[in-house]
Amino acid sequence: MLAETVRAWAAGSRRAVDATAGGGGHAALLREAGATVLAIDRDPEAIAAAQARLGDERVRYLSTAFAAPLALAAVAAFRPDRILLDLGLSSHQVDSTDRGFTFRPGAPLDMRMTPGPRPGGKGGGGPGGPTAAEVLNSWPEEQLATCFADYADEPHPRARALAREVIRRRRRAPLLVSDDFVNAIRALLGPRSGPAEFARLFQALRVAVNDELGQLERALPPLRDALRPRGRLGVITYHSGEDRIVKHAFREWSQTCVCPPRQPVCTCRGRSLGRLLTRKAVVPAADELRANPRARSAKFRAFEVTDGPEG
Repeated sequence: MLAETVRAWAAGSRRAVDATAGGGGHAALLREAGATVLAIDRDPEAIAAAQARLGDERVRYLSTAFAAPLALAAVAAFRPDRILLDLGLSSHQVDSTDRGFTFRPGAPLDMRMTPGPRPGGKGGGGPGGPTAAEVLNSWPEEQLATCFADYADEPHPRARALAREVIRRRRRAPLLVSDDFVNAIRALLGPRSGPAEFARLFQALRVAVNDELGQLERALPPLRDALRPRGRLGVITYHSGEDRIVKHAFREWSQTCVCPPRQPVCTCRGRSLGRLLTRKAVVPAADELRANPRARSAKFRAFEVTDGPEG
């Protein structure tokens, strides 16, 4: 159902942005729908994979984060009628142990979407920012606890306890590989903790390392404003925090008035900016999950703007 919905959402496009190109799957779908595509990704390896798959026919490529000023300026100049954000990891990132997105044994605690020289457990993180190892080895207890609570939905007492366990261990030796963080989780949650707990907490680290929620919040308004009239913005999320940001933004944009309820005179924009195309998040059907179990937490939401840049 999710794939069918995205395909229907893309139908009729002439100029589309795949702002998280990954391996090029959605860029291919947008091109098949008839669009010229601007494919953006902060991971140069993903851009290379997309270009190898799609070539240069009706596809342009840009290697930068979708929230970066360079990307937002390029999208505005492109004047698209569709913009898609798929906020999940690409298969290449997950399957490449040296990128550190996995809790498989021996994987480096990296997790940067923009790879760079690996500095080890401390110091500067290079062009991709801090690594997961640097986060675990340098962040204070309060900041680590907030990361685990906000990005992994850990209860606050347990999030704080895990932060203390990380700090206790790093005093003996820096946490450098996946086993180090897995062992800290097991020390707190017990030997029966397994892939579900590891996946949640490793994802929390990845979100923190790449400022994923901050990037999303900053990018949504300018991406909306870059769309042509009746243009559509679609977002596929995999994390409750991401979905909450998208749901609240789309809902607020669709309202005529956003003034406080008891305010006697409207002082806001006084009009909606468009309409919701998905009243509820669209999720994968059972057959899609059988074909791709990694899509189990995917949710798709879409919004259509009323106005936009002409021409």
